[in-house]
Amino acid sequence: MFRFENLDIWKKSIDIAEELFDISDDIEDKKLYRFAEQLRGAALSISNNIAEGSGSNSRKDFIKFLNIAKRSCFENANMMIIFEKRKYIQNNVKEKVLLELEELCRMISGFIKKLQD
Repeated sequence: MFRFENLDIWKKSIDIAEELFDISDDIEDKKLYRFAEQLRGAALSISNNIAEGSGSNSRKDFIKFLNIAKRSCFENANMMIIFEKRKYIQNNVKEKVLLELEELCRMISGFIKKLQD
């Protein structure tokens, strides 16, 4: 088992990625292929950076990857806002995902603080 598989932040990021992939599939059905691919990449970036960072030899390096994962949460949030404004997704979908991304950001920030102690 890899170290990251035990991290709650990684587990939460996988759950969010599943939701974002479903949204991406719906957007792709509307022939918005570039937007769908951008969303998939940003969704994967969160868990990928948590996983990659967990393999670091130093806390400082791990924190760097966690900050990248957190920034990917913001990227996904931005896309949800734009997609809702363009009527690609419903407001309730956007709100649900934004709440989950916000929670994950808080979790990542808390984990970073724990690593810095």
